[in-house]
Amino acid sequence: MSAEEEKKEEAKVVPEKVQEALKLVNGMSSEEKSALGLEVVKSLSVMELSAWVKSMEEEFGVSAQPVMAAGAFAGGQGGAPAAEAEVKDSFDVVLTAIGEKKIQVIKEVRSVTSLGLKEAKTLVEEAPKAVKEGLPEKEAQEIKAKLEAVGATVELK
Repeated sequence: MSAEEEKKEEAKVVPEKVQEALKLVNGMSSEEKSALGLEVVKSLSVMELSAWVKSMEEEFGVSAQPVMAAGAFAGGQGGAPAAEAEVKDSFDVVLTAIGEKKIQVIKEVRSVTSLGLKEAKTLVEEAPKAVKEGLPEKEAQEIKAKLEAVGATVELK
């Protein structure tokens, strides 16, 4: 066995604390395991998370790189255009006009964002402007309805 192979074998030895933790994890439900995993990831620094991802790639022989869909290469070859074929799952709520009730619109913008009074006022006065971006359709529709209820004109993009 070469020196490099020996180092890899040593690295695979599971520390005692990790073995104890694994015993506890094995007794958990899948929901508890998911919650624990999320908390562990949240507690890691960026450097620790990067090293963790790299070790997972090596352990399982996978890559964290995105995979292009096969349809992306079919571009001009008949059928529907790629933009129409994709189901939109991310929406931007864009305030296009304030309407008559500027103060109520500002209040509603503050309630659906984490903006302060000054920032919300500036956003409303700079319409057309995105209020929130990258939302699921249901949430975007709810925000649109709230803003329209106070007289604003809103688009989903």
